[in-house]
Amino acid sequence: MDVKILDVETKSQIKSQIYSVTKGKSKLPSIIDGWRFNFSKHSKKKDYQTYVLTTDKTPEIIEGCLIINTKSPYQVYMAFVEVAPHNRGNEKKYEKVAGCLIAYACRQSFINGQEGYLAFDVLEEREEDEIKLMNMYSQKYNAVRLDNSTTMIILPEGSENLISEYLK
Repeated sequence: MDVKILDVETKSQIKSQIYSVTKGKSKLPSIIDGWRFNFSKHSKKKDYQTYVLTTDKTPEIIEGCLIINTKSPYQVYMAFVEVAPHNRGNEKKYEKVAGCLIAYACRQSFINGQEGYLAFDVLEEREEDEIKLMNMYSQKYNAVRLDNSTTMIILPEGSENLISEYLK
């Protein structure tokens, strides 16, 4: 799927792609590459689908990675989402990478008949980091926290808004 991310330095939109990665066919990012998650390991799980976002200018460099499970009975479950280390913090190269990947997961929910429901868990080592991250997901991506758990969900209206903002 064609998407556009934002070059932080030039403020220009960069043509990019989100595409499915076949299990075991591509080198996926891992902890040894400076990422928080080992996408190579987690992508091998049954019923999980892996997607990467790359730019048209540098298709060999993964800008972000997403793993979802579409076999959940009520919603698509976003197991892992992460932007490349060079897209984090004050010195990041691109913006909107995470938004595009999360919107893509929302789109997959509609495609798979789950009406746009997207669920995920926020698990951090420190509770204060979990709260900070949950607040960011709420503000930026319309996610709602379920009870007092670490589970969050994006409802269909929020999914539609994300798709409109990031994928069109």
